[in-house]
Amino acid sequence: MARILKWQDLIIENMDRKEMEKLNAVNSYFNKIAQVSDLDNYKQQDYWATPLELIALNGGDCEDIAIAKYFTLKKLNVEEKKLWLTYVRAYTKNRIVPHLVLTYYTSPNAEPFILDNIMPDILSASKRKDLKPTYSFNVSGLWAAKERERGKHDGGANRVYKWKDLLERMEDEGF
Repeated sequence: MARILKWQDLIIENMDRKEMEKLNAVNSYFNKIAQVSDLDNYKQQDYWATPLELIALNGGDCEDIAIAKYFTLKKLNVEEKKLWLTYVRAYTKNRIVPHLVLTYYTSPNAEPFILDNIMPDILSASKRKDLKPTYSFNVSGLWAAKERERGKHDGGANRVYKWKDLLERMEDEGF
């Protein structure tokens, strides 16, 4: 319960701040949450947690953290059209791994900023040479990636079945 109250305090304390201050506060807050696999948390290979589930367990994977950042920023009145969940291929020292980050666009054609749980700083996409986007989505739609930007519109976000399931569970939680 204390962690949920701290999350609510984060929202209240940052409501009237500038957008970049909101991004930094939310990114910093959720990047402190422990990395825990879905197998350890939920005994499933791939589960997308709601923000409440993530905070209650105080641990989650990249999808859980990116999703919590997305919905917290929406609660802070950051326009949804600026926020996109983006699947990337992350290039590490010895392998390529699928990874989810939150991307923030100051305007529709701007270069996005990356909010990532494996890097503490919010950087522009051009400074994240270790990431190659594959697709982005939010409630508005699904986009196939083109280089480091959104490319071709690929239909409704409900095509991402985990996203649809998550939204239904969040509605059940009253979010």
